[in-house]
Amino acid sequence: MKVSIFDVAKKSGLSVVTVSRVLNNSTSVRQKNKDKVLQAMKDLDYHPNASARSLASGKTGIIGLTLTTLHDTVLDAVVKEINDCLAEQGYFLALSISAGDEDSFQRSMFQEDRVDGVILLSPMNADIYVMELKKRKIPFVILDNQQRNPSVPSVVVNNFKGGYDATKHLIDLGHTEIAHISGPDPYLSSRDRERGYLFALEEAGLTPFHIEQGTFGIPSGYSIAMRWIQSGRLPTAVFAADDFIALGVMDAFKNERIRIPEDVSIVGFDDQIYAEEFRPTLTTIRQPFEKIGRQGVDILLKLIKDPSKRNVTMEFDPTLIVRESTGEPRKS
Repeated sequence: MKVSIFDVAKKSGLSVVTVSRVLNNSTSVRQKNKDKVLQAMKDLDYHPNASARSLASGKTGIIGLTLTTLHDTVLDAVVKEINDCLAEQGYFLALSISAGDEDSFQRSMFQEDRVDGVILLSPMNADIYVMELKKRKIPFVILDNQQRNPSVPSVVVNNFKGGYDATKHLIDLGHTEIAHISGPDPYLSSRDRERGYLFALEEAGLTPFHIEQGTFGIPSGYSIAMRWIQSGRLPTAVFAADDFIALGVMDAFKNERIRIPEDVSIVGFDDQIYAEEFRPTLTTIRQPFEKIGRQGVDILLKLIKDPSKRNVTMEFDPTLIVRESTGEPRKS
């Protein structure tokens, strides 16, 4: 026979009301009584019905997360950290793959009070979501916010510093002819990484060798590198706005027997899992995905508990990871 809340009450010697309060994490229950209820639940192998708990507490116990792609190992790592952190707090995570337009929102899980809060991961059209979430009074946080908006709770990475550190690493190795392949202009992260690159060059009294705009993908890096090869004018170093671009550049150079790093050094950004698996291994800027995920959950759960809390923006610095794809320029 299925164990009920009444069985737990009888086993613990306490009232059904007290057991219900423990199940809903009420602070009004004395610790001694809470321990009795938890022990009774363990002894009886009792697992409270999620629907019943939702009705009693007015909460679903579910956090919604929206993202635009699953083909990114850094985003995968952030999602895993979010899931682990939420599980520690007794929440379930529900994923929504969204194109970031209004139709996607209308079809999303955020309708009809299905979630207690929402995490937006690297959204391009955050305004569409923010307006609706505020109107529905659903707590939310944006991770990798692509807009400078202090009025919304956000967790961001210092992409300017990442671009600066990548370029400074190449300068410190002795490179003076450094090219940059940026990401798409709509991304704030792309613009900030390029600003960091330009600042490091200016600080060293250098000028850009090439600046090309790409997309966050291997074919973009490959095609741009092939154009450089066909022109007969190559930089001695490349800072790519993400690892996929960098891997495309490496592929083109290797196919044309241009040695890395002996002929050209390459730095990426993100530290995708592939950065350590391709040869030569890729020097890159690592995003602190564990901190991003954990901080995002912390901010959101505090907003769920107290919606009047002030919006905050947390910023984390990325880290330069030096591997085999960078070295001193060849002596002419």
